[in-house]
Amino acid sequence: MLFKDKKITIMGLGLHGGGVGIAGFFCGQGANVLVTDLKTEGQLRESIEKLKKFDIRYTLGKHELKDFTTADLIIKNPDVPDSSPYLEIARKNNIKIETDINLFFELSGAFIIGVTGTKGKSTTASLIYYLLKAKYPRTFLAGNIGVSPLELLSKIKKGDRVVLELSSFELESLRKSPNIAVITNILPDHLNRYKGMADYISAKEIIFKYQNEKDILVLNYDDKIVNDFSKKIRSKYYFYSLKDLLKEPGKIKNSGCFLKGDDVFFKDGKKPIINLKDFKLKGEHNISNLLAAVSVAKLIKISSDSIKKSVKSFKGVHSRQELVREFAGIKYFNDTTATMPDAVIAAIRTFTGGLILICGGQDKNLNYANLADEINKKVKYLFILPGTASDKIIKELLKINSKIPVIEVSSMENAVKEANKKATKGDIVLLSPGAASFNLFKNEFDRGEQFKKSVKKLR
Repeated sequence: MLFKDKKITIMGLGLHGGGVGIAGFFCGQGANVLVTDLKTEGQLRESIEKLKKFDIRYTLGKHELKDFTTADLIIKNPDVPDSSPYLEIARKNNIKIETDINLFFELSGAFIIGVTGTKGKSTTASLIYYLLKAKYPRTFLAGNIGVSPLELLSKIKKGDRVVLELSSFELESLRKSPNIAVITNILPDHLNRYKGMADYISAKEIIFKYQNEKDILVLNYDDKIVNDFSKKIRSKYYFYSLKDLLKEPGKIKNSGCFLKGDDVFFKDGKKPIINLKDFKLKGEHNISNLLAAVSVAKLIKISSDSIKKSVKSFKGVHSRQELVREFAGIKYFNDTTATMPDAVIAAIRTFTGGLILICGGQDKNLNYANLADEINKKVKYLFILPGTASDKIIKELLKINSKIPVIEVSSMENAVKEANKKATKGDIVLLSPGAASFNLFKNEFDRGEQFKKSVKKLR
């Protein structure tokens, strides 16, 4: 075992599941594991409970210098910035700092398909996994979806296929690139962490930075920033698009999947793979995700018949425009992972009919002007949760003299109850926050679970 008797400090346990997987992996390796997190034992109770069978030491509610000067290896949670003073101390003491993602690339021997982007990466990664699993049973899904890939190491054989959803935070420390990389789009996000858009874009570029001429990069032709990545690469690349790429001069040799009417084509456009009526998810953004996933499937020789069968049975990813319940003729949708304004705009445009929106939370240094315009055009009632992003949304609505009723609510239960009172038959109540969750909730998934719980209590 590579890490037997090694002193491992895991910086950031978290509540998403990835930290639990990391700790379990190193305990299984016979390492001496210490977990340190600024959250308290009470806040981390669920994660700690999952690790109770292991002999782990904890430093919680704080970090201690000795944990960063006496370790053989530090594994940092992606949410921890490289600029952390504790990591600086570790570097000064020549302590190696790693991430679970980078270790997996180094140790697995798997054929890796990595998916990143500001929006759509979870749906795209999950759909790629779903398409591949039908032909290649030894296909695995991990990464930013709450599963550390280190949990898979004991199961994986050389050449197995692993689909990784990769956030910009996870890419920052990467020193290898996937065999196939997919970039869905680049939009302003996490600007509370990055110095600006250029810095954020640089983090995303790492997904193809170490690719070679044998590797493949799949790019969204319709996104200007992503499209321009084709000028920077060494690998082969393919575009996917909502447009007919056969009508885009000079791009035919690089075409992946594209649309002609409601049919999805690949490369030469001679025979459709699937019609959009066979795809359950709604909205242009989801169609774009479909095109990305099908491009990957075709590039690794999965038949059109297999793709069509899998796409027809794909139901989407939980917490992303997830139908929770239809009650008294009103539909309730959970879109809690929409943590940026553009994601909320996409959600609003997906639905027709009377729309009641629950949004708000903590700001990530983002601009809410376009979201305010969209709310003003499409929303009947706006229920807004507390937070710095909520303040910005209200300010932008005032700037355009919006007449949309804005109701400030103190909790998710309150939001759902009041939205239910305003809704009439045929309306849609949508939780799509456009902001971070940490002022009121454990994380974005806790926010979604509280929404679902409140909806199911309605009588």
